[in-house]
Amino acid sequence: MPHEVRGVVSRSKDAPVTVETIVVPDPGPGEAVVRVLACGVCHTDLHYRQGGINDEFPFLLGHEAAGVVEEVGEGVTDLRPGDYVVLNWRAVCGKCRACRRGRPWYCFDTHNAARKMTLADGTPLTPALGIGAFAEKTLVHAGQCTKVDPAAEPAVAGLLGCGVMAGIGAAINTGSVGRGDSVAVIGCGGVGDAAIAGSRLAGASTIIAVDIDERKLETARRFGATHTVAAREVDVVERVRELTNGFGADVVIDAVGRPETFRQAFYARDLAGTVVLVGVPTPEMTIELPLLDVFSRGGAVKSSWYGDCLPDRDFPMLIDLYLQGRLNLADFVTERISLDDVEEAFERMHHGDVLRSVVML
Repeated sequence: MPHEVRGVVSRSKDAPVTVETIVVPDPGPGEAVVRVLACGVCHTDLHYRQGGINDEFPFLLGHEAAGVVEEVGEGVTDLRPGDYVVLNWRAVCGKCRACRRGRPWYCFDTHNAARKMTLADGTPLTPALGIGAFAEKTLVHAGQCTKVDPAAEPAVAGLLGCGVMAGIGAAINTGSVGRGDSVAVIGCGGVGDAAIAGSRLAGASTIIAVDIDERKLETARRFGATHTVAAREVDVVERVRELTNGFGADVVIDAVGRPETFRQAFYARDLAGTVVLVGVPTPEMTIELPLLDVFSRGGAVKSSWYGDCLPDRDFPMLIDLYLQGRLNLADFVTERISLDDVEEAFERMHHGDVLRSVVML
């Protein structure tokens, strides 16, 4: 029987979100209904509200979520009601050319639920990143559910569903940060701080946080930054070189995704160093670099999709590290709010007043 629940809906570009009745259908083959316990307010949700992703309104927002499986559809064998899960938006297919080559984190045909959640009048909803978890319940593909240790608090566990995993993965998976490496992270919001935490976890000896906001630089120290650079006051490239014996960092992570920050990242790395772009640019952004500089500096320039993560591999491991006290995830949670507070949370995010607001259900 379909479920009627409350959910946060974005009906049109830049319009304030509303809390409305959502109809969640029974799960179809390969699908699951999940009772949402907590969901982080991510900048991607604000992008949807602003029309920056696509124009497939109305959207059911929310995607950084932890919850409990309530029902499963036909053919689902690895989930059962009562399982505690973190939702992900990269449910791999196992069949595409990336999966067949043993690189499922690049899967080109990820799964989402086929059945549609709707408004009470039957209007189909587009769930943010195929999840739509600013709701009391949501419908997802079973592959979007990753079982983790239920000892992890939902407000913390759900953050692995997007921003925190993107940052940690940018450092560990994409950037291959190793013991003794030097790392610079440009942009110290949630993703950047997660990249700092991941670099610390990987054993980096020098971790340089770069931002224009002094508050964010102070927060970055809590996650493992050994040095900070106030980008408004100094030449970022020169300062990173000064802090790395004149060479530049082994890995530079751009967690902003703008042409000026990417250029800083490109020139702030050591010869044969690695640049990782994990901040998401907008469609109109372009960059021009001397091709000789691309050639002569060597190394690698990489983009990081969702931290190049494999949820079934990475989520349980990171939750275990958190429970062991080796990974500080709890400090990402700035405040706990209700579904009715999401619009105000977007405003606080816009002004840089929070690291993560988390909706509790």
